Amino acid sequence: MSSVPERSEIDEEYKWDLESIYASDDEWEAAFEDVSERLEDLQAYEGAVVEDGETLLETLETRDDVMREVAKVANYAQMRSAEDTTNQQYQALSARSQSLASDASSAASFIEPEIQSASRDEVSAMVEATDGLEQYEHYLDDVLRTKPHTRSAEVEEVLAELGEVTHGSGDVYSMLANADMEFPTVEKPDGDAVEITQSNFTTLLKNQDREFRQTVHEEFYDEWADVRNAVGTAYKNSVKADVKEARVRNYETAREAAMDGPNVPVDVYDNLVETVRENLDKLHRHSELKAEVLGVDELEMWDVYMPMTDSESPDVEYEEATEYVVDSLGVLGEEYQSRVAEGLESRWVDVYENEGKRAGAFSSGTYDTQPFIMMNYQDDIASMYTLAHELGHSMHSQYTKDAQPYVYSSYEIFVAEVASTVNETLLTQHLLDTVDDPEFRRHVLNEYLERVRSTLYRQTMFAAFEHQAHELVEDGEALTPDVLDELYGDLKREFYEPANVDEHIEREWMRIPHFYRAYYVYQYATGISAAVALSQGILEGDEDAAARYREFLSKGSREYPLELLSGAGVDMSTSDPIQSALDVYDDYLDEMAALI
Repeated sequence: MSSVPERSEIDEEYKWDLESIYASDDEWEAAFEDVSERLEDLQAYEGAVVEDGETLLETLETRDDVMREVAKVANYAQMRSAEDTTNQQYQALSARSQSLASDASSAASFIEPEIQSASRDEVSAMVEATDGLEQYEHYLDDVLRTKPHTRSAEVEEVLAELGEVTHGSGDVYSMLANADMEFPTVEKPDGDAVEITQSNFTTLLKNQDREFRQTVHEEFYDEWADVRNAVGTAYKNSVKADVKEARVRNYETAREAAMDGPNVPVDVYDNLVETVRENLDKLHRHSELKAEVLGVDELEMWDVYMPMTDSESPDVEYEEATEYVVDSLGVLGEEYQSRVAEGLESRWVDVYENEGKRAGAFSSGTYDTQPFIMMNYQDDIASMYTLAHELGHSMHSQYTKDAQPYVYSSYEIFVAEVASTVNETLLTQHLLDTVDDPEFRRHVLNEYLERVRSTLYRQTMFAAFEHQAHELVEDGEALTPDVLDELYGDLKREFYEPANVDEHIEREWMRIPHFYRAYYVYQYATGISAAVALSQGILEGDEDAAARYREFLSKGSREYPLELLSGAGVDMSTSDPIQSALDVYDDYLDEMAALI
C-alpha cells in the first residue's frame, strides 16, 4: 500500500486556493467559452495594425485584454492538472486550455509581422503622436529588433497553430514520468516500506544507510531503463523541433534562437560554461570532503546527495519553515516581509505531496490572480529552502504587476532565477546568524553548499549536455539513447572526477524535465551568480542595495535582462559574478572543513 496520501486526505489549509480564480469548474467553462469567442475581436485589426497610432494602440490593448483572460483560464486548468496528473477530467481541461492558448497565439500572430512592416521612424512617430502608446515603447523596440527572424503573417499563423504539436514531446514526457511510471517500494533500514517517487527520490538518497541508498539509486534508474526508448525518442524529437524552428526563423543554431528571445548574447552562455569548468577543482574538493566525512575510499553516485553532517536532516515542519523564511526576509524591507507573511496565510501554497501530484515545485499565477506555489513538502531543510525559492518568484510577480502594465508583467527566466536565489542566500545567512544548535547550523551550511553544487555546477553541466545534443542534431548526427548516455556519462565524469560514475547515473538525463525547454537551465546558474552578488550588499545593511533590488523586482520585462541586472548592480556580461559566487562557495567549503 502506498504511503503517499490521496489528495482528499490533506487538510484544506495546506492546499492552494484555486477557488479564488474560479469558484467552480462551471465558472471556468463559462470563462473558457467567453474568451474563445473574444479571439474573433483580434481579427478586426488584421491588415490595419500600423494604419495609424490609434489603431496600433487599440490592437495592442485588445490583444492584451484577450491574452490576460486566456492566461487566467489556462493557468487554472494547468494547476488543477498538476494537483493530480491521473485525474482525467483535469487533464482534459489542461489539454483544452493548451489548445486555446495555441488558438490565441494564432489569432494574434499577424500583429508583430505587421508592426515590422513599418520602419522604426514610422513607429516612433506613431508613439509620439498617440497618447497611451508610449507605454508600449520598449515592447515595440523588441518587436522591431527581431524583424530579421519573423516570417510573414501567413507563416507566423501556421507556426503558432503548430506550436501545440511541435512542443508536444514535453507533454508526452510529463505524462510518462508523472502519471504512467510506477517506481518500486523498498524496505527502509527500520523495516518500514516506502514507495520511491519523483518527489522523494533525492530525500531517500540522504538516508544514513549506504546499502539502502544504493538500492534506491539502482531501483530508481532501473525503472528508467525500461522506458529508455520512449524517453529517448521524446527528447530527440524535442531537440529536432528546436533546431527546425530555429532554421525556419533564420537562426544559425537553436541556441542562438533561444537566447535571442530575451536578448541575451550567446557569449553569456559560453562565459558560464568556461568559468565553471575552470573552477571544477572546487567541486572536486567538495566530493573529496564528502567522501572523507562518509568514511569511504571512493564516492559513489548514491553518496552524492548525502549531507556532510552526523545525522539526517532535522525535522522542519511547514509552520516552522514559514517562520524562518519570513524572518530572513526582513532585510528586504517591512513591506516585502509583511506581504510574504500575508501570502502564506492566504493559501498561496499547495504544501504536501499526494497521489498523482506533479513532482517538484513551481510558482504560478497570472496578472489577475494571487500567486500560487506548488510544493511536495518533505519536512526537512531542503523543503524549507524550496519554499524560500518559490516565494522569491511569487514576490517578483507581485512587485511587477503592481508597477507595470500587462505587457511587461512577465519576466525572463534569466532574471527570474535571481529573485528566487536571493531568498535562498538571505535564508542561509539568517539561519547561521540566529540558530545556535551546532548540528542544525551544519545542516544549513551543507544545504547552501549543496544548492551551489546543484544550481551552479549541476545546471551548468546540464547546459553543456543539451548544447552538445543540439549540436549533434544540427550536424545531422543521430541522437539515440546510447549516444545520450555517453554524452551525459562523459560530462558526469568530468564534473565529478573523484567519484565513481556508474552506468545507472548515465541515465540521469532521462529524469530532467527542464530539457524539454531548450537552453533554459543555464539561467539557474547565471541566476545564482547574480543573486550572490546582490545579496552581499543587502546583507551588509546597504539600504540603497535593498531599494535597487526592489526596484529591479518591480520592472518586470520593461527592460532587457542585462539592463535590469545592471540597474540592480550586477554586470552579467562578464564572468565576475560567476567567479565571485564560486569563491563564496569555496569559502563555505573552508568553513565546513573547519567544522568537520
